[in-house]
Amino acid sequence: MNELHKILQELIGLNEIDWGNFSNKLIRKEFNAKTQIVKEGSVAQNLYFIESGLLRTYYLLDGKEINTYFACDKQFISTYSSFISQTISYEILETIEDSVVYELSYQNLVALYKESSKFEKLGRIIAEKNYLCVLDRTLSMQTKTAKQRYLDFIKNYDKKIVQRIPIHQIASFLGIAPESLSRIRKEISIS
Repeated sequence: MNELHKILQELIGLNEIDWGNFSNKLIRKEFNAKTQIVKEGSVAQNLYFIESGLLRTYYLLDGKEINTYFACDKQFISTYSSFISQTISYEILETIEDSVVYELSYQNLVALYKESSKFEKLGRIIAEKNYLCVLDRTLSMQTKTAKQRYLDFIKNYDKKIVQRIPIHQIASFLGIAPESLSRIRKEISIS
């Protein structure tokens, strides 16, 4: 929880009173690997800050998993569309490995927004980062080669994500066939 406190001090200038109000609304949870935290067809009730672990969001298309987001230590995650709109999620939020998170409910976040503009700023920052992430991914899928997408992935994503996410999940995220990604990885390691 110290990491989250430090991050919020840097991001929004959280003082001790605000931190107390915020931390009292958090619930620490531990999940085993491959636990579906948000299931398809349910409403995402919570935002999660990852203390340790690795999580992903994905949806099913004709029985095939399409990965949409990865997050690890010191990052926030949810199925954001469902969380923000409080509507049914088409995505699944799942742990890739054993994970420890701090959970903040939608109702508590809304209450925090009313308590202090600092928390509204936090909500705005999280929304902006998500928008930029989606925009970057969309542009990448439309304008870059498979190799360029993979090189951007290894450059821009946390080392833990790059090294510990299974190759077939990375391939799905990048819109590349797993066999093609294997060839790209071999080509990069040779050069």
